[in-house]
Amino acid sequence: MTATAPAPPPARVRAAAVLPRLALVLAALLALLFAAAGPASAHAALTASDPGEGAVVATAPAQVTLSFSEKVALGEDSIRVLDPRGKRVDTGEIRDMCSGSTIRYGTALHPGLPDGTYTVAWQAVSADSHPIAGAFTFSIGAPSETTVALPERQAGGGPVGAAYGLARYAAYAGFTVLVGACAFILACWRRGAAVRPMQKLVLRAWVVLTAATLAMLVLRHPYTGSGNFADVFDLAGLKAVLATKTGAALVSRLLLLGAAALFIAVLFGAFARRQATAPEGGAGAAETAADEQDGKEDSRDAADLFFGLAVAGSVFAAGIAATWALSEHASTGLQNGIAMPVDVLHLLAAAAWLGGLTALLVALYTVPEVEREAVRRFSRIAFAGVVVLVATGAYQSWRQLGSWQALTGTSYGRLLIIKGALVAVLVGVAYLSRRWTARLGEAPAVDAAADVPAPAAVPGAVAAVPGAVSRETSTETGVSRETSTAAADVPGDPERAAQLARQRAARENALRRQARDADPARVGLRRSVLAEAAVAVAVLAVTTVLTSTEPGRVVAQEAGRNGASAPAVPNRAVKITLPFDTGGVNGKGSVRLELDPGRTGSNTLHVWAESPDGAPLDLPEVKVAFTLPAKEVGPLPASPDRAGPGHWSAPGVQLPLAGEWRIDVTVRTSEIDQTTVQKTVKIG
Repeated sequence: MTATAPAPPPARVRAAAVLPRLALVLAALLALLFAAAGPASAHAALTASDPGEGAVVATAPAQVTLSFSEKVALGEDSIRVLDPRGKRVDTGEIRDMCSGSTIRYGTALHPGLPDGTYTVAWQAVSADSHPIAGAFTFSIGAPSETTVALPERQAGGGPVGAAYGLARYAAYAGFTVLVGACAFILACWRRGAAVRPMQKLVLRAWVVLTAATLAMLVLRHPYTGSGNFADVFDLAGLKAVLATKTGAALVSRLLLLGAAALFIAVLFGAFARRQATAPEGGAGAAETAADEQDGKEDSRDAADLFFGLAVAGSVFAAGIAATWALSEHASTGLQNGIAMPVDVLHLLAAAAWLGGLTALLVALYTVPEVEREAVRRFSRIAFAGVVVLVATGAYQSWRQLGSWQALTGTSYGRLLIIKGALVAVLVGVAYLSRRWTARLGEAPAVDAAADVPAPAAVPGAVAAVPGAVSRETSTETGVSRETSTAAADVPGDPERAAQLARQRAARENALRRQARDADPARVGLRRSVLAEAAVAVAVLAVTTVLTSTEPGRVVAQEAGRNGASAPAVPNRAVKITLPFDTGGVNGKGSVRLELDPGRTGSNTLHVWAESPDGAPLDLPEVKVAFTLPAKEVGPLPASPDRAGPGHWSAPGVQLPLAGEWRIDVTVRTSEIDQTTVQKTVKIG
């Protein structure tokens, strides 16, 4: 038999008491996470360039090429090459040089470029919808002064980035509540379709999701481009956005939301009317002894309507979830054919759990007649959602991290740890909620005001005790009809009538609170669900931050590239001095070798030869070779050209890997006298 607590305070009074606390918790958590998240990070990485960063090449290259870790979208102005005075020297034509798994783009340079330092500035959009940008320099002949300042604004940052990020948070929150609340009504508490607070919750979630999607669509062009709000009105930019994968996903989401509006209209129209007229103890069929045949027909109609809503709701929910899966993390990287449906399941499970939890919280605080069986049904659905979340989340974590080191060594991994800890706390609080659910209905509720048992057998019944408030109480104004009548009894004194109305309302509200809190199981359930919802908000916020954080695999690729360019000694070139003796006349001396910047990638080699007294020694020939024995790489020959008396140099010496490199220097002092000296140095 269903236990029903005594009548609660009016909806507006109760909402006014609890909603400020919920809003405060939500605002504090979102503010904290926004402050920590910063601008959206890139999910594609620049893995190589030619010329390389900081390289000094002997002659002007014909083109500049960039290689990326995943597919990117580039516009006509995505790669710009500027000379030392800031004049553009590229042709502006982007060349697609991709082949197989190699993602490479380039732009041609004007011929006959003079010596000096050139700046390459690039900007693109990664395949998972996030903007990326960067800049580096290379030199022709020798480095020079340059008037070009490298861009300081991070891609996707600034006020536009913050607004776009806020819209992303709102979209995830709106989707979670919309899908979860509808699922809660259909699967757990069908009578809730006729309850005003539940209708408001679903409608507001739909409005939030729709508004956030529209905001993301119009902000997309400035977000991935200039970063100026004025570009929102650039119709050409909006047209370009619609041609992208992300633009198509956002438009598809809007179309699905338009169709979902019809689903909501039927849910809160025909379906709600059937549930409002059905007996509360049933599952929606009105079967009476007087007219059994009509009851069976009504039951079949109600079952058909429920089936149609369940199918349509599932299709809409999966379709909206797919707009994220098709345009973000799941659509790129490893096993995207598996990752996308897994991502859809992950989003639906999260919505069923966290959105249903929100609906349950609203029901517990605004509607006293929530049956014990409805809470039990949600408990089972939430448990299934947790199982799906753990399974799909484990797969996604493996796919995005790539290694155990990335779990603690990257921001993405650390956020996953935080999310896992919050989910563990959430499961613990949910366990407490299940215990309170089990206690519901074990004993009839006791009216605290009259100290007599309240009728617990009839769902929706009101405590028949002195001072109890009937269902005729207005849930919108918080003043009963009895109060209105009392106020009308003082026709000549409006002020006295208002005072009486306030006193009567205060007394009735106090009685309602006493009656509501007479059932300790229901009070405990409300509190545990409130705590559960607060933790769920944190989980949702951390999840949203994860979608704009570089996955561990990408960070590892970037670390490989950046680590390859890290000097063995910070900000210092590798310098060694080797004595030699060829055995002939004037065969003794030393060679001084400098490798700048002394890192993997491109280096500039300088060799000086000196006699024993320190004077420059002009030798007939000097050769250098580099060998990495641990990797069986080399010898890699370098033939420096004579730069002056006793001085040889070679730009663009490439050392592909980090490790202990052996440097062999061959010195020839005559036609027949030569020797080779060597030394091992650490590179990278």
